Amino acid sequence: MNVKSNVNVKIDSDVKELAIQILGRMGLDQTTAIDMFFRQIIAEQRLPFQPAVGLTLDDQIAAAALKSNPKLIELTADAKGNILIDKALHPELYDWAVNG
Repeated sequence: MNVKSNVNVKIDSDVKELAIQILGRMGLDQTTAIDMFFRQIIAEQRLPFQPAVGLTLDDQIAAAALKSNPKLIELTADAKGNILIDKALHPELYDWAVNG
C-alpha cells in the first residue's frame, strides 16, 4: 500500500503562479511536478540541476573587463593618495571617476 504524505512549503506567490502557468502548458499540475522532482533526486542521488553561486559585482566587472580586452592605463596619485586622471587623454575614465 502506497501511503501519501503532504509537503508544505512557503514560496513567493508570483513564483508559484508563473510556475503553475508553465506547468499547465506542459500538461502538469504542481503536485505531479514536485513528485517528479523528488523522484529525480532519488534516481540521481543529487539535485537534478547544478546550483551555482552567483557572481559578485566585482567578479562581473572583472569578467566584463577580460572580455573587452581593455588597454592598461598607468595612473598616478598625489601626495594624499588621490588618483590623477588626465581628462584630455582619458575622457571616459575621467567621466567614470567623476560621475560614477
